[in-house]
Amino acid sequence: MTVRKRRILVLMHETLVPPESLEGYTDKEINEWATEYDVLAGLQKLGHDVYQLAVGDDVHVIREAITEIKPHIVVNQLVHFHGIAQYDQHVVSYLELLGQAYTGCNPKGLTLCRDKALSKMLLAHYGIGVPKFAVYRLKQRITPPDGLKYPMVVKSVAEEASLGITQASVVSNEQRLKERIEFMRDSYAVDVIVEEYIHGRELYVGVIGNRRLISYPVWELPFENLGEGVLPIATERLKWDVNFQKRHKIETHRARDLDPLLERRIGRICKQIYRVLGITGYARIDLRLAEDGSVFVLEANPNPDLKFGEDFAESAEAYGHSYPDLLERILQLGMNYSAQQRRRARA
Repeated sequence: MTVRKRRILVLMHETLVPPESLEGYTDKEINEWATEYDVLAGLQKLGHDVYQLAVGDDVHVIREAITEIKPHIVVNQLVHFHGIAQYDQHVVSYLELLGQAYTGCNPKGLTLCRDKALSKMLLAHYGIGVPKFAVYRLKQRITPPDGLKYPMVVKSVAEEASLGITQASVVSNEQRLKERIEFMRDSYAVDVIVEEYIHGRELYVGVIGNRRLISYPVWELPFENLGEGVLPIATERLKWDVNFQKRHKIETHRARDLDPLLERRIGRICKQIYRVLGITGYARIDLRLAEDGSVFVLEANPNPDLKFGEDFAESAEAYGHSYPDLLERILQLGMNYSAQQRRRARA
């Protein structure tokens, strides 16, 4: 891929600004800001002029940096703003109001994907398989959900990164259900979604594009090393605790022994999900493959982790998009995405 040198401003959370070198840091420390480090280093290796901006709760610093640097494109590495997950869509809306090109998903796609209940209702309308679910708002009385069967999984409607998900998130009776909903509300002050637990394989599919979409090879989160009696779910600890991952040999890999027809069908489903939810740029679709071959969507994650060696980058590599190539493609998609404001500016 031909690389055109650009001025690039990378937005990142103020607590995740990486050092210039990895030397002297533990794996656990590096894991905190590895994505930001890899993205910055990757863009620099491509020959771009790269500037970084730490963002907390002040949107004005973004405008000031854009005014000073005049970037060709902003690389958006924010997954929340002011500590609130749903606010990341407003940062992107702000960039569009400024007529600024940016990478990743547009505001509408972020809004639809952040609300797991709303996205599931939309997907179900289009005949895409989703687990049966119910929503409990913060002040809503807790009563047994109609039409749902135990076991059920209790999690936040809007938060990501498996926030609050543990083995105790899977409940098998009304008392445990009530206790877990109350725990999530009290601990995280969130609305809660409860959905039927789908026993099966946990699959991830990367999708990239605006109009023409590419689905990367199906990736899998293995559970076979967790031990007897441990439920196969992606808990917060399993996804983010480096020592836990090493101890249990948790490492995502290309899904094995999938029938080629099934793999192609999964790819088509994920492209359909991407379009239904209005996603642009790139995303990771999380799925469950039930024992009877049914495919269920757990959630769609726009702007997934771009860390080198993470499942999205690894699946891109398996497709034939090296890490530098992946970053450059994401830049080009951001440059080519036409929000109304930018279309008027070019007219």
